[in-house]
Amino acid sequence: NAGTEADVYISVYGERGDTGSRQLLRSQKPKKFLKGQTDIFAVEAVHLGHLYKIVIGHNGLGSGNGWFLDKVVIKDPVTDLDYTFLCHRWLDQGQDDGNIVRELTVTDASTFPGRQELELKKVETWAAEKWKFQEGNILQFYSRLTHGFICLNPDSRVDALGDKKNKYGKVYFVYICI
Repeated sequence: NAGTEADVYISVYGERGDTGSRQLLRSQKPKKFLKGQTDIFAVEAVHLGHLYKIVIGHNGLGSGNGWFLDKVVIKDPVTDLDYTFLCHRWLDQGQDDGNIVRELTVTDASTFPGRQELELKKVETWAAEKWKFQEGNILQFYSRLTHGFICLNPDSRVDALGDKKNKYGKVYFVYICI
């Protein structure tokens, strides 16, 4: 019961816009969206540039409309790049979280120029900065607008009054926010 008989829709988003919602009508298989089957569809659209997300779902109609979606791969005929969007979840009102629509972001780092470098820098930055977010620390941001501190407390309270002095007596972190 992992396939669906419901009408399936997809919207593809890229750096130059999106396709809008498109129903996936004609698969290269005689019967579409069966368990364990890979369906291939042609979606006509202007070239969207590098793709970054899709929204895929179904209308929830028909018997056995619940659907387990493994992944979506989009082949760009202009650049010959493959964009992979992993799901591994149910689109079913009676399974998982009950959603029948999913927003999926591209998972293949090689599809974006420089994405691997960006991901590496993100990991390196977090490794260098994560100590600031340890339990018991108080984050303080200095606001140029109010000329005061905005404090994020360990108990999740936010003091956003912009006090000109640090009421905790010790500055752990000061960030200049623009």
